[in-house]
Amino acid sequence: MEYSFGFMFVGFLLVTGSASPIEHDYCVIGAGPAGLQIGYFLHKAHRNYVILEKSSSAGSFYTKYPIHRKLISINKIYTGRDNKEYNLRHDWNSLLSDDDRMLFKQFSRQMFPPADVMVTYLDSYARHFNLTIRYNTEISDIHSLHGNASTKIGMKDQNGNNYLCRVAIVATGIWKPRIPDIPGHELMDGYEDLSLNASDYEGKSVMILGRGNSAFETATAIYDKTNFVHMVGRHRLRFAWETHYVGDLRAVNNELLDTYQLKSLDGLLEYDINDYKVVRQGGHLYLRENPPPGSQWEEYDNDPLLTPYDKIIRCLGFQFDSSIFRKVSDVASRPSQKYPFIDYDYRSPVVDGLYFTGTIAHSLDYRQSAGGFIHGFRYSARVLSKILNWRYHQERWPSEILPLSNLTTAIIRRVNEASGLYQMFAYLGDIILLSKDGLCEYIEEYPVKLIHRFSEVTGIDTQNKQVLVVLLQYGEGFHGPEEDVFRVDRAATDPEYADYSNFLHPVVHYFQEIPKEQNIRRKKWSHPLPPADKIHHVLEDFSANWDRPLTHVKPLDVFLRRTLKDLYNIKCASTTNMFSQYSISSKSLDSQHCIAT
Repeated sequence: MEYSFGFMFVGFLLVTGSASPIEHDYCVIGAGPAGLQIGYFLHKAHRNYVILEKSSSAGSFYTKYPIHRKLISINKIYTGRDNKEYNLRHDWNSLLSDDDRMLFKQFSRQMFPPADVMVTYLDSYARHFNLTIRYNTEISDIHSLHGNASTKIGMKDQNGNNYLCRVAIVATGIWKPRIPDIPGHELMDGYEDLSLNASDYEGKSVMILGRGNSAFETATAIYDKTNFVHMVGRHRLRFAWETHYVGDLRAVNNELLDTYQLKSLDGLLEYDINDYKVVRQGGHLYLRENPPPGSQWEEYDNDPLLTPYDKIIRCLGFQFDSSIFRKVSDVASRPSQKYPFIDYDYRSPVVDGLYFTGTIAHSLDYRQSAGGFIHGFRYSARVLSKILNWRYHQERWPSEILPLSNLTTAIIRRVNEASGLYQMFAYLGDIILLSKDGLCEYIEEYPVKLIHRFSEVTGIDTQNKQVLVVLLQYGEGFHGPEEDVFRVDRAATDPEYADYSNFLHPVVHYFQEIPKEQNIRRKKWSHPLPPADKIHHVLEDFSANWDRPLTHVKPLDVFLRRTLKDLYNIKCASTTNMFSQYSISSKSLDSQHCIAT
């Protein structure tokens, strides 16, 4: 039985005074890539929805950003494979759809395309699928309304039109510039207003506040015109190749590091700018310490901040804009103000029917996976559509029934092809429910931080079921600044030591039953799951292909048969005899290996 969306909502008239609100089951706010992606799934499911976009075209963010017009999302055309799902692992720009004409490679063949191509692509995607979008509609005053039968969400646009929906999905992205609240901040140039005229920087001395990709993008664009560029940030640089987090500094942007380390005038400094102020003296700008009243401050004559600058440029990133809500308390932001508080099902914890998708939902996997970027949140949007399908329409999460004898093959196929597991590593996992009748129910790409609510979210019964969770993960201790990810012994090569794998590799977690909330409380913050009853690591591979019969497949099959032996009609054989056939070490296995009769 579906929820009924046809209630008469008298409360709306009392609050807004409007006699004819525009009603939809679903209102999506924002027609950027996240809004279009969730719109695609709503459209495909034949929902009553509308996407409300403040500008005159889809993807308007990309008409301005990045300022210097070069995307850093990979558009890899050739992989040597014809498998579409596999190829999406290396295509960071395409939205998900069932039409190959809407793959990004049809619009650009460049590895790092111009941002204008993204604008063309998103507009084409919206038109190709005939998504229901109201352009030039700027939404504000989002609020919750309580009627006799249900809660609904109200909002209005700049023309005074009122909207009413059962479910509101905010997909506005993170676009509000972060401006430090320090004296003199008005003397700085903002990233959002930078001039693209090269002559504006010729012979100038420039300081850039920030050390993320927007800051280095700016430095790369101007450093050959300037006297020098100094970059200021609070922390050590975080390189994407060290942290395996694509939001950290990418190699395509880091040219200035050469001129700094080779002492060619440019440089990097570590200061907390919140302790400083910007002052203008003698026609130049300075970053000066701003000590608390009564404190002592001594200036050293070799302080780098004695350097006079012609320009100080603020490149401190963006944050969520909560001004579209009537009460900011409904979407209280995290301390950084960058993301709103949301639950792991993408829902507001304080407003029923209010959901978030896209970059603003990245708080759920921040610095852990790729949910802040198109190649990650396209899968999160698909997950959200499945959550909505069950909650509001009683449409059970898709699954496939397999015989136990096909389990190894199914897992190997998925870890070698699935793009959602690959891009949303350690966050989306395949869940396999195992019955005593010798059958497996295979559920793809479920958010594992919600595993304790699995039946509630999916509608799938887990009683008397054993559980396998298949994830892709990096090894512990292989992430972070100062990690030497190029060390000689960086990779494991022996299946016996697969649990020492550092690079991305499949990990199979076995639970005797679905983890409960109390199990989740035992989970370490850095771990995707609570402690499992048994774990198997599939050995890492140089090309991220885990399909070698002896190195990858056989050890996984051994683990499954040994772990699930009560589900098989089993007969035990000596591991010595078994492994003499395959020339694999048996040191890491039990003394007995169980195989199906």
